[in-house]
Amino acid sequence: MNVYETKNIRNIALLGHGGCGKTTLAEGMLYTAGGKNRYGKVENGTTSSDFDPEEVKRKISIRTSLIPVEWKEHKINVLDTPGYFDFVGNVKEALSVSDAAVIVMKASSGVEVGTEKAWEACETMKLPRMLYITEMDAPNVNYEAILENCKAKFGPSVAPMQVPWYDGEKYIGYIHAVKMVARRFEGDRVVECPIPEGYEDELHLVRTMILEAVAETDEMLMEKYFAEEEITISEIEKALKVGVANGDIVPVLCGNSVDRAGIRTLMDNIIRCFPSPDEAIHACDIDGKAGIFVFKTMVDPFIGKFSLFKVRSGKISRDDSLLNVRTGDTEKFVHIYVLQGKEQTEVETLNAGDIGAVAKLKDVSTNDTLCDKDANLEYEPIEFDKPYVKMAIFPLGKGDEEKMSTSLAKLMAEDKTFYTEYDKETHETVIHGIGEQQLDVIVSMLADKFKVAVKLERPTTRYRETIKGKMQVRGKHKKQSGGHGQYGDVVMEFEPSGDLEMPYIFEEKVFGGAVPKQYFPAVEKGLEECIHRGVLAGYPVVGLKAVLLDGSYHPVDSSEMAFKMATTIAFKEGVVKAKPTILEPIAHVEICVPEEYTGDIMGDMKKRRGRLIGMELKGKKQIIVAEVPMSEIYRYATDLRSITQGRGVVEYNFERYEEAPQDVQDKVIEARKEMA
Repeated sequence: MNVYETKNIRNIALLGHGGCGKTTLAEGMLYTAGGKNRYGKVENGTTSSDFDPEEVKRKISIRTSLIPVEWKEHKINVLDTPGYFDFVGNVKEALSVSDAAVIVMKASSGVEVGTEKAWEACETMKLPRMLYITEMDAPNVNYEAILENCKAKFGPSVAPMQVPWYDGEKYIGYIHAVKMVARRFEGDRVVECPIPEGYEDELHLVRTMILEAVAETDEMLMEKYFAEEEITISEIEKALKVGVANGDIVPVLCGNSVDRAGIRTLMDNIIRCFPSPDEAIHACDIDGKAGIFVFKTMVDPFIGKFSLFKVRSGKISRDDSLLNVRTGDTEKFVHIYVLQGKEQTEVETLNAGDIGAVAKLKDVSTNDTLCDKDANLEYEPIEFDKPYVKMAIFPLGKGDEEKMSTSLAKLMAEDKTFYTEYDKETHETVIHGIGEQQLDVIVSMLADKFKVAVKLERPTTRYRETIKGKMQVRGKHKKQSGGHGQYGDVVMEFEPSGDLEMPYIFEEKVFGGAVPKQYFPAVEKGLEECIHRGVLAGYPVVGLKAVLLDGSYHPVDSSEMAFKMATTIAFKEGVVKAKPTILEPIAHVEICVPEEYTGDIMGDMKKRRGRLIGMELKGKKQIIVAEVPMSEIYRYATDLRSITQGRGVVEYNFERYEEAPQDVQDKVIEARKEMA
């Protein structure tokens, strides 16, 4: 592959709803440009983008793939992103190095939730974008309705460039609404011809939308538009270049990726309208010292780890050594690659703005900055969505714990929205993900890639126990077995401390030396050991106040161990009689949904025993704040997306413990008995 100057590079993300045709479009671009000699299909598992066995099996993209396309002395780095919301981390990675985006829509579906999310992501990142409507040969396509919906959803910046041209039901070309000529498809090529009859109304509508968008970018053009003076083609094209770059104009193109109709026109417009990396919002420094940003990590059990990077400053060449800003270590780039899906092509140099990969560096992770040791650079890290779906994971094979742990660590290196933690209290490894589909892929990868079979279960909820009453009891431990015996005797009072964040408070009010002072620590030690396991279901005890009031001792048989045992006896009897109860963890939950889903969310919260704390309307989004038992929300992020067709998001964190309803307590106690 050739080495390209910065001005001849375009970095674009393909965004859109799951199944809208992004991967097929990437494949069509690559094939049309001569980058491969066989046109792959998603259904056959032969595309360059979807090369992972999981993607081939599921027929969806689960990771961002890099597809460099060489077209008319330019290099278009196409980042094909997943459309399913569980894999949003991969979308964030792609957007962090993209200078523009093509938002793909199916003509038969129009604007979908994923289209809206893609637009919002571009707005957040201030990325120039185009809308590309594919599958224009689907039956009963209503192009005008799609455009009107886009305009309603996304505003006046939407500027259609084409009117689709049909011969009966067959999509045969388009009318260029700027240059006012028709173009007919011949294979994947286009031939210019006169505008066909019968398209006057559609052409007027589309051209009006272009002129409105163009007029918004310049006061002089606005005056000409309202004065109904002609705006020339050169003025329109100049305004398009400026307007697209700053986000004031979003061109709409259409085609049919399966037979590659319109793909040449799309690639021409990507080069013509989108900025090169030195012109982009986050412009690369062509003349600066070498600096790269690692935006993605790929781990393969056989070939090892690849770090994908964008050259943000200067250029990087084979055998360069760069400083890792995070670790302070120097990393040597023995080989530099350009990836095309899973294919690797070694190159000598990559210039500012280009995207490449390097293998087997010592300690490099996603979000790392590597630069010349004198460069003083550090690039802004990607902010990944926090995962809120939790499951406990267990190996099925005997002795596979370590193998599972090592494999999970490799998968965490690849996906920063996935992580694991070991819960010392429940002795469970808990995995966290964006959604259940993502965790299902993790399980499948563990089995297929790393040969570790696992199962997922609902995590054990960390309940607590406490008491509501006050009780005074005697605990006596007396044992005679020849020689020295054992003797410890305590009178203790147990009551609520009022502080559920503290396991216990210990006090002594012994008068007259009934229990010698040297045994006080032993009594507290016995108490400390007891509170790890409550009397109802064996959960840790909190909010307990224990007071040593009285007791007795034997000058020969008493010992620290005997007083610990006496305390244990007192604890078990006293806590049982002091109205023990089970506490459940309560989460503070914040849910953001479009206003129309408020009623559905409120009803669902009620089923989960949630309590509404407050509501606030921000724009068209409703922020709902509630408190919900933690046991009810381990998979809530997935359920919320189901309720809102993917439009809702949730954040939650542990708030406090409070007493569980009696029916919940009964279930918890019964479940622990069965487990035991």
